[in-house]
Amino acid sequence: MAGELVTGELTVDGRVRTFGVRVPRAEGVPLVLALHGNASGLPPEQRRPGLMMDEWTSFGARAQEWEIAVAYPDGWERCWADGRGVTLADEAGIDDVAFLRRLIHWCAAEFGTRPEWTIPAGISNGGFMAHRLGLELSDLVPAFGAVAGGLPVALEGIDPTHAVSALLINGTADEAVPITGGYSRRRGPDGELRGRTLGLAESAAWWQGVDRCSGVGATVVTDGSSRQTVTGGVGGSRVAAWTVFGGGHTWPGKPTPPEWDNGPNTVTSTEFDAAEEIHRFARAALVPADARKL
Repeated sequence: MAGELVTGELTVDGRVRTFGVRVPRAEGVPLVLALHGNASGLPPEQRRPGLMMDEWTSFGARAQEWEIAVAYPDGWERCWADGRGVTLADEAGIDDVAFLRRLIHWCAAEFGTRPEWTIPAGISNGGFMAHRLGLELSDLVPAFGAVAGGLPVALEGIDPTHAVSALLINGTADEAVPITGGYSRRRGPDGELRGRTLGLAESAAWWQGVDRCSGVGATVVTDGSSRQTVTGGVGGSRVAAWTVFGGGHTWPGKPTPPEWDNGPNTVTSTEFDAAEEIHRFARAALVPADARKL
């Protein structure tokens, strides 16, 4: 059964929520929550978006090697209530934090994963949702990874109880979620701008402030990226901002699934594997929750 991809359902707030899980081979391991982007525009006959993340990322393929479990939850109407107020799930009042909290504890009960070692890793709508989980489930989330997803401005007033390490990745050619931040493409009924998010540098600075990072930042520049990390946060927390030169609205290391092909905005960096880097980054953050308490 170890390594097998199993599917399941949970009823939360009267709604049936679906997910898949790559079963770990041992108990006491971290749980990665792989959070898909907004797929509400895909035809109903398309595959469940959570399971698409098993193919789009290398988390599942390397789960046994990395000694992790991986959960692939499905957003309501194929999207997440990430706090920006612009998705179908947000507009329907879906409590995705409650759903994902239930899923974390379900995996712990079924497979022996450690709830306080949960690592959200998402892209776009899933990246915004990863920020939200870092804020609202900070006792369970020692670290998260957000690809093409900055901090939603509407969530800035939330005070997490624990420091959370953050690895933030954005491409300079991302037209859907610009590296400088901005508003959602989904405007209000009167054409008003909605759902503003911070850019890569602003999001990183915000998390550095929350984590009380006191270290001096270090920057590594390669042919394909610039990687800045600031350390010295509570409980050893740190914040990294990776700029992908020429990168589009994509997950570095893997081609974009054809269902989500967005023309020139799908330029993908092959310099590194985002899943591998998020896993490596998060491993250093797996300390007791009490050590991260703010």
